[in-house]
Order: sequence, then structure tokens, then C-alpha cells
Amino acid sequence: MVSITTGGDQLSGQPDATFRLDDFKVTARDIAEPDLNALLALSVSVGWSHRAADWAFMRSVGRGLVAMDESGRVHGSVMWFPFGVARGTIGMLITTPRLQSNGGGLWLMGHALAQTQGRMLGLHATRQSHRLCRSLGFRDEGTVYQYQGHIGAVPYVAAPPEAQVRELAETDLPAIRAIDRAATEWDRGLLIDALLAQSRGMVLVRGERVEAYALMRPFGRGVVFGPIMADSDDDALRVLAPLMAAQTGSYGRIDTESVTSRIADFARQCGLEVVETVTRMSRDEPWPFSTGHAPTQFALASHATG
Repeated sequence: MVSITTGGDQLSGQPDATFRLDDFKVTARDIAEPDLNALLALSVSVGWSHRAADWAFMRSVGRGLVAMDESGRVHGSVMWFPFGVARGTIGMLITTPRLQSNGGGLWLMGHALAQTQGRMLGLHATRQSHRLCRSLGFRDEGTVYQYQGHIGAVPYVAAPPEAQVRELAETDLPAIRAIDRAATEWDRGLLIDALLAQSRGMVLVRGERVEAYALMRPFGRGVVFGPIMADSDDDALRVLAPLMAAQTGSYGRIDTESVTSRIADFARQCGLEVVETVTRMSRDEPWPFSTGHAPTQFALASHATG
């Protein structure tokens, strides 16, 4: 079994491949193995809104494992998402109450940390997983607010005279990748490409230069807005507003680090409310997302990937 030092700075040894769960065992299996419906049943059992398509997307951009019994039922999951060779995030940590009460969350995280040794890691911890992540050496960095709700009347937001807001085009992709790299300081090219393949986007252009963008894609009960990257709150709002307006009457979600920003205020005006908070945490070195330099990430792509 995995051993953890007091204070949580190190996790040594390879976790056992099997885990005793009362009167039966579960085995650590690659997350690519189970049927999507088995993963969907797991997330539904804990009240998450992910669809089978959302699981398929996560598997396409990340790696991980599940706790599976002999009948093929999935009792837990954990994933990690590589960004370059030195960084990554951990997410999709789900355990059934039975697995969790027996220490299965620690066992799953042990496998994830064994697979990601040498990488700087970040994650967003729920209230249920926060203590576990603290025990494994992750440090608190801030709060992310999850806004959700049915989108009502969307206030009009005009572009300034010197800029144009338009639909994202294929020729904008190099600029989108460059903005993401500048904002996050991470190599998230594969993630951005995957997001662009299933998203609608808006860009703000000044002097033929793309300076802000926002993406929107199907997720859960409706759509999710993010990531949103811009040099200022004003520009972030300008690329978000047309996407939000196009979804009037639909169910929407946006994850942001603030409850006082213009983005947060706009979300509330459109009918979205904070339904959950998670804690941004890091291990070995801080996330670069909140450095305050421009461009800045104003909304996450997801809790799992940042």
C-alpha cells in the first residue's frame, strides 16, 4: 500500500493493484477500459452532471484509472492531464460512498501521483476531497466559483470603436494557442485543439491582432463557457456576451475565480448563480494562472484541466 509522510510532502511506493472493499475487491484498471455507460453511472451516483460525451472528451485529453470490480462496475475514478513534460492537473476524482469510507480516495490518488512523479501538479478540490489533497502535500491557492442556471435576458455589450468582435475562424487558431500559452505559461496545445474541435468561439481583434477569446461547448445539462482569455475584464466580457446571448433560455455554466469581477456580475445579470465552490491547489510550485499579468484567464475550461 502507499505510504504518506506527515505533512504530505512525499508519497512513496507503488499502490497495490487491488483494493479490498468489504467482502470483495476492486482492481485499478486503465480509464480507457470501461464502457462509457459505466463511467456515466459513477458520476450520476454522486450527483455530477457529466454526460457520456463529457467523459469521452476527458478520456481523449487525459489519462487515469478506475476502481473496477469483477462484474465491470466502476466504484471510483481519477484522471490526470499532461501539459508538456513537466506539468499537469489531476481531476475527475470520484468515489462511491462505500469506496470512500474504506480509504479508496487515498488509494486512487496514490496511483495518480505515482503516474505523475516529476510533474508540477494542480487541481481543484471539492469540499469532500479537500482534506485528502491537503494530506498529500497540495496547498491552497484560491477559490473558484461555479455559476449555473437558466440564461435569461442578456445585457448588450458593445465592442469599442477600435476593436472588432467576431466569430472565431480557423485562421485564428495559432493566435488562440499563443494567448493560452501566454496566460497560463503551460503547454496546453493539445487541450486547446480538442476544445476548439467541439466549441463555438468569439474573438476580439484590434489592429488585425487577436487579443481576447471565449469558447462555449455542450456540457452537462446545457453549455459551459470557457476558457475565456483577455487582457482586461472589459474585453473578457465583450467576447463572452455574444455567446451567452445565443444561449438565452438554455442552461449555462461558467467557472471563475471571482464573485466581484465584471464577468461574475454579468453572469448574475443573466440569471446564473453560484452553486458550488472548489479550492485551487498546487503541489511543488504554484499555478501560474493567477499571476495578474495579461493576458489573464477569466473562466476555466473545466475543473479537471484548469
